[in-house]
Amino acid sequence: MTYSMKVKEEICNRDLSSVEIFAELSAILRYDASLKDNQISLTFENALIARRVYKDFKTLFNISAHITVRDQKRFRSKQVYILDIKENAVSVLERLNILKDGNFLEMNRNYLGDPEEMVAFVQGAFLVIGSLNDPATGGYHLEFVFDQEKDAHFFNMLLHEMKFDTKVLERNGKFMVYLKNSEEISDMIRMFQASNSLFYFEDIRIYRDHKNMVNRLNNCEIANQEKSLQAGMKQIKDILYLQEHDLVDLLDDKTKVIMDYRLKYPESSYQELASIIAMETGYTIGKSGINHHFIKIKKLRETHENKKN
Repeated sequence: MTYSMKVKEEICNRDLSSVEIFAELSAILRYDASLKDNQISLTFENALIARRVYKDFKTLFNISAHITVRDQKRFRSKQVYILDIKENAVSVLERLNILKDGNFLEMNRNYLGDPEEMVAFVQGAFLVIGSLNDPATGGYHLEFVFDQEKDAHFFNMLLHEMKFDTKVLERNGKFMVYLKNSEEISDMIRMFQASNSLFYFEDIRIYRDHKNMVNRLNNCEIANQEKSLQAGMKQIKDILYLQEHDLVDLLDDKTKVIMDYRLKYPESSYQELASIIAMETGYTIGKSGINHHFIKIKKLRETHENKKN
């Protein structure tokens, strides 16, 4: 079972108030149902979601949907659950603000009142047209796929009102409202009250964040080591030049000490070099002091080269 389906099944195991059921069922029918010959038809690949919708019809309208189970062998063998509502189908759609005088109504923000209704509406949409990547196997990605562009933009507006930074994208003739921010995806799972799925998501997120932080620190350390090595090799070239041209005696004794220890420890950083010198000679010096001596060494080399030219 996919992670997305686990979230949906956890949602289906929650009890809702009649107001929440109304909003949830409104989204399910609006975005996933078909109406033909005054009959509502819905198709699900998950038995728990089909049972949830069947229960919603019974609770709200005292209507028993007809359920058909079919084996589908296209690509892979699986069962699909078809719910047909023949009794008062048009009346149901009118009460859910989907149909009026035989015409479909565009979704209106006024149809949803308090925040609980908004959450239930989003939750209903997620059950039928939503999907969520498993954070352990891919990137963070949650999406809702709509047939109609106007539906996608309304839903995007609704999620923005709920403080989710979603975006709309057209893909293969469909319109996708998607979310990639891991913290906001976590907030949406929390909003659905899918606790077990949330704990799993957060565990993976913490692990990945920690791993990324360690990688960044390692990369930073490697970069610093490379920088120290490159600087050390340039300084050694300066020192060897001074030795080759008998210029070392023009430097003071402390600078000569720094030169000797750079030759011994070419890969050491300034801080490491200062610590070694302090431990072996008792001469206390900081990173800025080390840098000052190497500036003197470099300047002496440059001065000599300029005179030669």
